[in-house]
Order: sequence, then structure tokens, then C-alpha cells
Amino acid sequence: MGRAVEIAVSQRQRAILEKWVRAKAQTPYRLVERSRIILLSAIGVTNIEQAHRLDVDRQRVRRWRARWAKAEKRLTAAERQRASDDDLAGLMRAILTDERRAGTPPTFSAEQLTQIIAVACERPEQSDRPVTHWTPRELADEVIARGIVETISPRHVDRILKGGISVRTRASTG
Repeated sequence: MGRAVEIAVSQRQRAILEKWVRAKAQTPYRLVERSRIILLSAIGVTNIEQAHRLDVDRQRVRRWRARWAKAEKRLTAAERQRASDDDLAGLMRAILTDERRAGTPPTFSAEQLTQIIAVACERPEQSDRPVTHWTPRELADEVIARGIVETISPRHVDRILKGGISVRTRASTG
């Protein structure tokens, strides 16, 4: 197994990271966790020990340690250019934020999903549908007829109603 990537944290960076960790009620959980990883890495705690202490997998520790190391030059340059604490914190936050993932963007907005579910809660007879219970096909046809969506498959309607839609489809998940 190779050695863990060594990282450096300036006093200003350390102060910002520690502030995020202390203010964990106001700071997103992921940012607090990643700040702890960077702080522990800076004092030489191994990936294995961090994983144990933070109850995360080693790969997560390795990923954020490597990401920080890759960005150290940018952080140092920002400090040399006398970036404000807010600007430095913004840069650090960007480094410790998930990168955009590949894949298609969400097909439906949160409002559309809510409207689809609302229609599913209505009785089909109210929409002049000749059924007593919604089927995915009938519901798909109805939400298209109402102009809620331009197109949707019965299978996708079924996934929405079963709560099996992707987290990426839900509105602004962290």
C-alpha cells in the first residue's frame, strides 16, 4: 500500500476549517466531515485511523486528501494575493464540494413531480377516466393531457409513485 498524500494547511485555512467544524449546526454535514478529514490529514493522521475515527471508508479519506493536495497551489496563490477570508473560504468550500456528476439532467422539476403525485391522489372518475383506480398508463395519459409534462412513460410514473426516483431527480438535494 502506498503512502498517504501529505497535505499542508495554512493558519488561515485551519481557522476556517475549524470554524466550520465548530459551527456544525449551521454547516452542511458533508462540509464538516471533509473539514475534519483535512484537519486530521494536516497533522499526519493516517487514512486508516481517520476512517476509524470518523466512521467512514478509507477511500473517502483518500479522495478528499488528494483533492485538497491538488488544490494547494490555488489556495496558496489566493493567500499570496491577499484574498479576503470570505473569498478564501469560498475557494475552500468549492474544493470540498462534490463535483458535478455525469449523466442526464433531471427530466422533471420538483413542481411537476408534486403535480403528478397530486393527480394520483385524485379519483380517476373526476378526470372522466373509465377506471376506479389509477394505472400507470392512465396516470401518464392524464398528466400529459393536463399539460403537466410533455411526455412520460407509464414505467416512470410507476417509479415516481413507488418513491424509487433518483436522488438527482429530487429538488436540490445536498
